[in-house]
Amino acid sequence: MGTVTIGVSIAVPEPYGSLLQERRAGFGDPAASGIPTHVTLLPPTEVDDSALPAIEAHLVEVAGTGRPFPMRLSGTGTFRPLSPVVYVRVVEGAEACTWLQKQVRDASGPVARELQFPYHPHVTVAHGIDDESMDRAYEALSGYEAEWPCTGFALYEQGADGVWRKLREFDFGSAVVPPQAGAPERDTTLPAR
Repeated sequence: MGTVTIGVSIAVPEPYGSLLQERRAGFGDPAASGIPTHVTLLPPTEVDDSALPAIEAHLVEVAGTGRPFPMRLSGTGTFRPLSPVVYVRVVEGAEACTWLQKQVRDASGPVARELQFPYHPHVTVAHGIDDESMDRAYEALSGYEAEWPCTGFALYEQGADGVWRKLREFDFGSAVVPPQAGAPERDTTLPAR
């Protein structure tokens, strides 16, 4: 038996995902081609490969208690100087992402773990590149906007080549329809009961 590196995330759908991945590559981030555009729920985590069935069962349970919610990205932010990251901000759906990542990493589950930094949902568009390119990413995407209904998340595995590949998708268990643009905002951060 060996170990694998996994992650859990919400994919940024098309056409937004490819566009942001292309922009990330254009800023000179060499990791761009191997990382699908996403909002992280569980950062890269090394696990015993025999634990994958239990992890998948846990994620089925987490997804089953969730419900769709609106996601909206707007503008940029950065974790510099603490961490060399420029990101697109999650301005709607952040509370739901925070709730989900806590459920994924729950102490009673198979992927319980502490985080290196406090959880902050975001979409990375530049990481670990020179400051001038980081500044360019920050400015170039400062007016970026995207929105979609988030209906689930996925489990990924990082291959020996460094590329992240989707193993399985997990759809939320409730069919709540997210509000349309301009509709009154509702609280969508609690799990379905």
